Amino acid sequence: MIEREGFGTFLSDDRIVSLLTADGVSIARRTVAKYREAMRIPSSVERRRLKGEELSMPGFANFKR
Repeated sequence: MIEREGFGTFLSDDRIVSLLTADGVSIARRTVAKYREAMRIPSSVERRRLKGEELSMPGFANFKR
């Protein structure tokens, strides 16, 4: 799910829970967070900040969305 995030859209743990629940998977947000952290995937806030830092780096000035 996270690998397929679009430009500027970052899935929060709550949103992942909602998507999984819609697919019939009963899971708690804390469980999603636990596995995300175990897999060393940053939170949606951290991913957003990291993406912003990438775009502000030299060479990204002409980046087209």
